[in-house]
Amino acid sequence: MEFTFHFCNSMAETGVLLALKRVLGEGGAPPVVLCIGSDLAIGDSLGPVTGTLLRAGGFRGYVYGTLRAPVTAKEVKYVNEFLRKTHPKSKIVAVDAAVGEAGDVGLLKVAEGALRPGSGANKRLGRVGDVSLMGIVAPKSAFSYSLFNLTRLNVVYSMAKTLSSALIALSLHLRCEQNTQIA
Repeated sequence: MEFTFHFCNSMAETGVLLALKRVLGEGGAPPVVLCIGSDLAIGDSLGPVTGTLLRAGGFRGYVYGTLRAPVTAKEVKYVNEFLRKTHPKSKIVAVDAAVGEAGDVGLLKVAEGALRPGSGANKRLGRVGDVSLMGIVAPKSAFSYSLFNLTRLNVVYSMAKTLSSALIALSLHLRCEQNTQIA
């Protein structure tokens, strides 16, 4: 199951929130958010920018990967094991930048299942996450990695803002749901 929204759509945040609710299901432990990427290339910074906005915006849950402490694609094999041991009952929401068709730049995708970080740079790394949040930041080509450096910061920031706002709203919804069950 995959849901797609363009970051310029005024309803993108609501769409991402509803898609996350549907993919994550009801109940259970709050999700852990793993924001993958690097602060060294603008196009690869969607994850760390999202993580930073989550921390600053009052996200009620665990966030790994920020501009201050990025989690790169190379570290995923170690992080995967750590997350499963540290948060055994939580679903992992993995956030990463992606490449796609030229007309798809700006799309935000919410998908059930893991994502494979680094695939836009032709890296063969392990999968991570139970739910994938991807933002298509550049067109796919033989030189995709170099295109990450030509990505506009405003596009990445706007996409990260939409994703973080939806995740913060989700965390508040889950908190209210837990309080209702306790009462």
